[in-house]
Amino acid sequence: MIAIRRLETFEEMHACEQLQRVVWQFSDVEIVPHTVFVVADKTGGEALGAFDGDRLVGFALAFPAVHAGRLCLHSHMTAVLPEYQNAGVGRRLKLAQRESAIERGIEMIEWTFDPLQLRNAHFNIARLGAIVRRYLPNLYGRTTSKLDAGLPTDRLVAEWWLGSRGVQETLERGERRISAMHERISIPANISSLRGSDAQQAMEIQSRVRSEFQTLLCNSYAVTGFILDEKSGTYLLEPYDSCQQ
Repeated sequence: MIAIRRLETFEEMHACEQLQRVVWQFSDVEIVPHTVFVVADKTGGEALGAFDGDRLVGFALAFPAVHAGRLCLHSHMTAVLPEYQNAGVGRRLKLAQRESAIERGIEMIEWTFDPLQLRNAHFNIARLGAIVRRYLPNLYGRTTSKLDAGLPTDRLVAEWWLGSRGVQETLERGERRISAMHERISIPANISSLRGSDAQQAMEIQSRVRSEFQTLLCNSYAVTGFILDEKSGTYLLEPYDSCQQ
């Protein structure tokens, strides 16, 4: 049985370094060291682990941050070993993060994610109920991660309003209710394989997606839904003034 709890020892935090290598396939220079987990834990952030017995199989690392003048958490990393993915471990880590934040009076957790990682987008938006209002081009520069495949590290910023009606309803239902009024940004379902087999086409898709997001988000739209099927992943956007967080 998987247990979720705060990371407590240097050994547990060291284990997060190896887990990063497995999940993201970073070079050593880009691994977040155990000392950063210590700092997060001691300065109002959070370092949570998912354990199968004594084995660390996932973690969530967050730092204190400010959004529109209010304290929030910035969830920098959430990782789960490949053999434990799609088993609810990531969701349990995020829910534990949410519960702890609410206990401390924190209203929102934010994090960045790659708009081309469609399953991750579905999890963040459709399963957790996050919204998106910002697109950050090439946020981290080029990385050594095979998941980025040499592309610019464009990122969306998820805003998870913990006590909002939309989030509570999504968590209760298990899936976000889709609004009837929306614009769409679609990405082919084979984008992950294209990154490895046709870098030029993947770059063209990324450029098109960047332009579409920037246009809509700059015109006060927000991502409020996501549909994933065999052919594509589709972001649903609506005017933010009409959104219910």
